[in-house]
Amino acid sequence: MDWNPAVIWLIIALLLGLAELTTGGLVLLALGAAAALTAALAGLGLSLPWQLLGMGVFSGVLVPLAVWIIRPRFSPRGVAYGTTGTGVEKGHTYRTLVRDFDGATGVKINGDFYRLRVADSDAKSGITELPPGTRVVFQTFDGTTAIVHLAHPAPDSRANHHTE
Repeated sequence: MDWNPAVIWLIIALLLGLAELTTGGLVLLALGAAAALTAALAGLGLSLPWQLLGMGVFSGVLVPLAVWIIRPRFSPRGVAYGTTGTGVEKGHTYRTLVRDFDGATGVKINGDFYRLRVADSDAKSGITELPPGTRVVFQTFDGTTAIVHLAHPAPDSRANHHTE
């Protein structure tokens, strides 16, 4: 097999594409596409400095395109991945759930289940079980436990409900 620069760039592109399977952020896939385009430059006979310049230009165009334009199209609407625990959920109303396999009571925030503890109860041994469907208002996290308080009945049925 002839190990010319185009083949090496294609191998790099393949490895970056395979590495993307572990992340899902589309950055490595964009870099793999840039490496494949650089392989085309190498196939045209350009020298290594021109290949590296091409890789830089292709990366500079494809990575922002993948992150800002393509990736949001694959994310469900209304889910802000990476923001859970930063305080954006504070004050939102959720309904309690009971997990099937262990009977734990909790709430689902951004698609993830969190056990709950009612804030008005005692510190670590507080109320952790509520009937399913109970409306609670999220306050904060204590590790992986959601600290909530019971929601007052809303006079308006169109109140802000997050029933994920």
